[in-house]
Amino acid sequence: MKTKAAVLREVGRPFEIEELTLDPPKAGEVLIKYVAAGLCHSDEHLRHGDIVPRFPIVGGHEGAGIIEEVGEGVTRLKPGDHVICSFLPVCGACRFCAAGMTNLCDMGASILDGNLPDGTYRFHSDSGEDIGGMCMLGTFSERAVISQGSCVKVADDVPLDKAVLIGCGVPTGFGSAVHAAQTQPGDTIAIYGVGGIGINAVQGAALAGATNVVAIDPLANKREMAERVGATHSCGTAAEAHALIQELTRGVGADKAIVTVGVVDTEVTTNAFHAIRKGGTVVVTGLADPTKNTIEIPGALLTLFEKRIQGSLFGSGDPFKDIPRLVDMYQAGQLKLDELITNTYTLDDVNKGYDDLINGVNIRGVIVY
Repeated sequence: MKTKAAVLREVGRPFEIEELTLDPPKAGEVLIKYVAAGLCHSDEHLRHGDIVPRFPIVGGHEGAGIIEEVGEGVTRLKPGDHVICSFLPVCGACRFCAAGMTNLCDMGASILDGNLPDGTYRFHSDSGEDIGGMCMLGTFSERAVISQGSCVKVADDVPLDKAVLIGCGVPTGFGSAVHAAQTQPGDTIAIYGVGGIGINAVQGAALAGATNVVAIDPLANKREMAERVGATHSCGTAAEAHALIQELTRGVGADKAIVTVGVVDTEVTTNAFHAIRKGGTVVVTGLADPTKNTIEIPGALLTLFEKRIQGSLFGSGDPFKDIPRLVDMYQAGQLKLDELITNTYTLDDVNKGYDDLINGVNIRGVIVY
């Protein structure tokens, strides 16, 4: 089978639209026809070199679509099923899955190589070159063969062009506030960066009952959107936010700070650390070059004030539990998705979509097939 896909071949080059050969599904795999793919910042990290995958790779890790074929041994999915893809696969059997930490499943070790669990690839160039799929998905393709462990079945009436966001941005942001930060009613929560992840941390904190949700972003359009979906206050700078938080809490500090900026650096993590109270927590969800140190804090205050720094992957949640729950919340009108989609694109316009993301135009862009 042939499929059109957006491929990254090296750092610094744009996505290139190519026709690839796609193998049929093997045991435990499914053929999916994507309906939509979200333009998440993590794929832009690959292009800029903040994170370096195995090249070449088909971009895209936020996707939703319809199953067209299943491989041997696949029993819980069938052709015609509508699914949202989890950017982290779940095996259900490794040490971490057995301990309830499915977001840390061992199958996730190869998501930047893009091979399937058996170590082989399903995308190939005309010359026979193996091409990976970002997060074992490669959602910037009309079709893909993926592991059943990456598929969460949803009802046929779920609008996949909207619910596609629940594959990455929504659970990552929402869970950062609800699971990792453990927001409680009455809390004051500071959220640094209000893009596709941060906007959902705002929603999560608000729905968890925080009294004050302070959204911090230099762009006015993002601050305005944050206030539309639950932020009680918004600030353009960390200094402005620090002063506001001190005022709101009578000098105590924020209970939790969540870092969801596009590229994490020492400045934002230090600002977040100083914004929280004694015993408070900084949740670091945003990414950066893994070879660089991006957290710099006064160790004495870490000790004396018992502050905490917590990493969060997939919102510290369970894809097979959280994705269906978030779909239910969306259909009940509690969770905002439609409002987050600033622009839609064709696959051919993927580079334009990322230009819009970098230029601050989009809260979230979506490719619709």
